[in-house]
Amino acid sequence: MSETFSQSTPTAQHRKLPAWVIALAFLILTAFLAMLAFGLRRSMMGPITIGQSVPAFSITTYDGKTLHTSDYAGKVIVLNFWSSWCKPCEQEAADLERAWRKYQTGGDVVFLGLAYVDTEPNSLEYLRKFGITYPNGPDLATKVSQMFRIRGVPETYIIGKDGKLAYMKIGPFSSINEIYNAVDMVVRK
Repeated sequence: MSETFSQSTPTAQHRKLPAWVIALAFLILTAFLAMLAFGLRRSMMGPITIGQSVPAFSITTYDGKTLHTSDYAGKVIVLNFWSSWCKPCEQEAADLERAWRKYQTGGDVVFLGLAYVDTEPNSLEYLRKFGITYPNGPDLATKVSQMFRIRGVPETYIIGKDGKLAYMKIGPFSSINEIYNAVDMVVRK
């Protein structure tokens, strides 16, 4: 018995996709790959280093105010990461408050505190215990600490009037004079 093969034409015609659908799919794929590359690049970057511009960010304080660093353009920003469970943070807490009170009257220096991986009740108790009055809030989802790539707490970053990182302190300040020297150095730049 012999088999016969016949070439038959398909009953349903193959349709070509419209050019705009192909272009849209290509555009979506390109955007996805760009976002992936940006994320990988960002994850491979180290911390913000001295002299680099600090991206604008915002914090929501414990009393519900939202503060944007862009609102402090032209001022020196002292940003302190701390936690209520951190014993070295306690060493510098009172000195940071004293420094804030000294610089507050001049208006060119702003202190901001961010509680890192802490609970709100414990953070509020810490602020009360040390009489801290400068704005503080939680680092929600560790967003700001990830931007600075902090290694632990306490860490303090001083952003110059030009928006660039001018000073960083890993670990606690050892004295009020060390804080004054760091802030004064940045203010004079």
